[in-house]
Amino acid sequence: MGSQQPTAERRPSSGSEALLPAVVISLILAVSAGIFAGSYSYAMADPTPRAVPIAVLEEPAGGASRVAAFLDALDRGLDSAIERRRVAGYPQALDEIEDQRAFAVVRLRDGGRLELDLAGAAGASVAEVLERAAPEAARAVGSEITVRDIKPLHPGDPRGLALFYMNLAVIVCGFLGAIQLGVHAARLRPWERICVIACYSLLGGLCVVAAVDWILDAVPLPFPQTWLILAGTMFTAGMVFTMFDTLFRRWALLPTWGLLMLLGNPSSGGAVSWPLLPSLFGTVGRWLPPGASVNAQHAAVYFPGHQHLQPYLVLAGWSALSLTVFLAGRHRHPGGR
Repeated sequence: MGSQQPTAERRPSSGSEALLPAVVISLILAVSAGIFAGSYSYAMADPTPRAVPIAVLEEPAGGASRVAAFLDALDRGLDSAIERRRVAGYPQALDEIEDQRAFAVVRLRDGGRLELDLAGAAGASVAEVLERAAPEAARAVGSEITVRDIKPLHPGDPRGLALFYMNLAVIVCGFLGAIQLGVHAARLRPWERICVIACYSLLGGLCVVAAVDWILDAVPLPFPQTWLILAGTMFTAGMVFTMFDTLFRRWALLPTWGLLMLLGNPSSGGAVSWPLLPSLFGTVGRWLPPGASVNAQHAAVYFPGHQHLQPYLVLAGWSALSLTVFLAGRHRHPGGR
């Protein structure tokens, strides 16, 4: 009977070896919490107008000077830059609003009374700022003003936040789903992983539409366009994490969180419209998945006749980039076979 070789006992990790990763993770979490709170506070806590585009009707000489004086007073009151978009008539001004190039229309009515027509659906936060500042600016130039909302939000969403929350839900669930696939379905082949992300994205988008529109009636959503935008956003978020998982392995959540949550969501224009965002956020946000999703959804719900191609190209571009990186480096992905 052969002698049995003794098996080597596994040497337990020393306390210092176990403590170092815990300390690093703790520091990362603490700093991330501060950056997370800071980025949202910087973008949303005190929204200040930077450049608010307003359509201005061409008026006779006397009327033009009165409108110009009002806009100068409004500009001083807001401590901002009113971007004056000259239009020949009121129909052209409405086109500016429908095409989301202007947030309000100012004109001089009979009797010398000013009229400011707002578009709450174009940006509730901007409309609120203008509605609050316009009467004081009119008094400063010795005029009276009528303020009205010609493009209101749906009564079920008076603050205009439903689309932002919908977008936030699919972004978070999109990359959390990809994380869970890595934990519980690590042996999926690359194309199987992509197909699963696409399937849960389609199902997740459908559930969001059902909850917000069919059950709560918060906002009437144009189905299937809203569903496909939500599904595309959820798929993009899942693939962005998968791309970073391929590149950075165990640290993939950090760049994903930074891109989508720390930078993308505060700059999306969903909670605070882009004219009120810091200039960096207002510029960068439209080129990130959260901002593209909010813009596409916003146009689909409130401006169906004036769609823009850019948000869809941004989502498609991020998805294509993520797919390319994942497939090219699939041998480096934790689940790649």
